Amino acid sequence: MRERFVGKRFSAGSLEVIEQANEILNEYAEQRLVLTLRQLYYQFVARGLLPNKQTEYKRLGSIISDARIAGLVDWSMMEDRTRSLREQSKWDSPSDIVSACARQFRLDIWADQQYRPEIWIEKDALVGVIEGPCNELRVPYFACRGYSSQSAQYEAGVRFRKYKMKGQIPIVFHFGDHDPSGIDMTRDNEDRLKMFSRVGVRVERLALTMEQIERYDPPPNPAKESDSRAADYIAEYGDKSWELDALEPTVIGDLIRESVGRLIDPRKWAAREDAEDDGRDKLEQISNRWDDIQDFLNEERD
Repeated sequence: MRERFVGKRFSAGSLEVIEQANEILNEYAEQRLVLTLRQLYYQFVARGLLPNKQTEYKRLGSIISDARIAGLVDWSMMEDRTRSLREQSKWDSPSDIVSACARQFRLDIWADQQYRPEIWIEKDALVGVIEGPCNELRVPYFACRGYSSQSAQYEAGVRFRKYKMKGQIPIVFHFGDHDPSGIDMTRDNEDRLKMFSRVGVRVERLALTMEQIERYDPPPNPAKESDSRAADYIAEYGDKSWELDALEPTVIGDLIRESVGRLIDPRKWAAREDAEDDGRDKLEQISNRWDDIQDFLNEERD
């Protein structure tokens, strides 16, 4: 929704940017996708509407911020995925919580599958992009925030060790920037998971790859020469780098669906879904007959 809090006059150039932003945001809203400011900026760059400069990113951010407050841009079409309110859940009655449990009831649908996939992504700000397809496929996802911490790697190693003991094959699908550190993070994940799992874990880089860069032509940035890994990177890929944010959210979602989907045994998956439906129906029955259950409990107490 658009909501006006202050009146503001915009220059013709700013109004043009706002109009272009609304066209992009509406396009993604039709796909039920919400963009961050950085993703919106990369859409401007990819469409040749803005040059790829930090000053232009800051300018766009300032214009969009003012436009939202002035009621010219829909608040619901953009989000900040790094800052969110957290609070405890609450319900109006015991029957409501039982009903909520029914809606949320899930079995471990991967428990009898051959594989145990997880999606790891370099940036916390992109979790909103992978959340939909990951939930759809019931696959866990994790924001590494650059090089993952030793604690997180150890916990993953223990987790994967348990899967191996059950006869399952753990797989990590990794998403990262195509820059000196982003490329190296895939290697680092594999090395440390091998150490902590004691059995080795397959780590497959889903994005960004040079093949995707050549196919989708995202806007480049200069490779960071201050990065200690820059020399090897530049020798192999040249002096340009690319951010994962510049890849279309739909492309990232399709990569997840394709890569995870091919690991699924449909027959076992369907059997677990049937068992889930049965459990959910029973919980709904309990919620619908809560008054009867409450009367029974009161009689027992008396």
